[in-house]
Amino acid sequence: MFKKISVLFLCLVLCLAVGCSKNKETLGVDDGDIIDEQTPVSDELYINNLTGIKELSKDDKDNRPVAIMVNNIYKAQAVQTGLYDADIVYETEVEGGITRLLAVYKNISETPKIGTVRSARYAYIDLAAGHNAVYVHHGQDEVHAVPHFNVVDRFVVDKNNGGGRESNGLSSEHTLYAYGDKLYDAIKNKGINLTDSNAQNWVNFASEDEAVAFENVATSVKVPFSTSYVTNFKYNQESGKYVRYSSNVERKDYVTNESLEFKNIFVLKTLIRSNCNCSAGHKEVLLESGEGYYVANGTYTPIKWSKGAAKNGFKFTKADGSELKVNAGNSWVCLVSQYESIELT
Repeated sequence: MFKKISVLFLCLVLCLAVGCSKNKETLGVDDGDIIDEQTPVSDELYINNLTGIKELSKDDKDNRPVAIMVNNIYKAQAVQTGLYDADIVYETEVEGGITRLLAVYKNISETPKIGTVRSARYAYIDLAAGHNAVYVHHGQDEVHAVPHFNVVDRFVVDKNNGGGRESNGLSSEHTLYAYGDKLYDAIKNKGINLTDSNAQNWVNFASEDEAVAFENVATSVKVPFSTSYVTNFKYNQESGKYVRYSSNVERKDYVTNESLEFKNIFVLKTLIRSNCNCSAGHKEVLLESGEGYYVANGTYTPIKWSKGAAKNGFKFTKADGSELKVNAGNSWVCLVSQYESIELT
């Protein structure tokens, strides 16, 4: 009797072993593999609130934006890099007719190099604050920027601190670049929070498959910030985006040689005046409210805009006050003097 039970037990063990072996072969699993049925791999993407595009992983969807001051003096435009990756770029005058850029990124660690990086100006501090972004710069306007730093978390990028100086044929003040992954780590190591789970879409985005267009034609846009600094955008019908030019010279990326193309162009007219108590002639750019244009898909419409307090985001409507829908995609925002004439053709 004992022998029969032993034989039956042995057969049962052999059957189970063969069954397990077949299951492993069927699943393509090695002996050392562990199958966790409770944690399936997900490839779901989430909407980037700066672009309206479903393009972020679960790990990146709550990233806090990082906004970087980028040099735009004419001779340094040829060595600009990383702007092709920006979700939003702001441009306005800083002094003497010269403009600078503020490049805003939802996922800064994915952009290898951004720059060149320059000093803070207070209008850009307010623009960064409106996105709850970490404001990145090198140097500052001591008279107006420093007293205003309390409205943002900021980070000073430098050589071996999120960035580095690279020879590019220009003088040293035009050679500082930020490195996306190192910058992210440096900001985090400083103890600055890089998560914002409550961020809302910065504009009223249309769905990705919807093309927003208007009656007025705008395949070319000319924005004069001064007599010497003029930004042009030319519509690329194939890509459905606008290519950026400076005084009719296309400014491609210094590293990748990519054209800089943006889906949405905003031209916001406002009062720009000199800060009388600043010997450098730095400009004050009012961010209360005004009129302007929204340009997309080879067309444009007049708009109204408002912002107000530093931490407020922009609000846009059509000129008649009705809702403005914005195409999903990246944006270039020009803040220009209300006395300048904008050409849309």
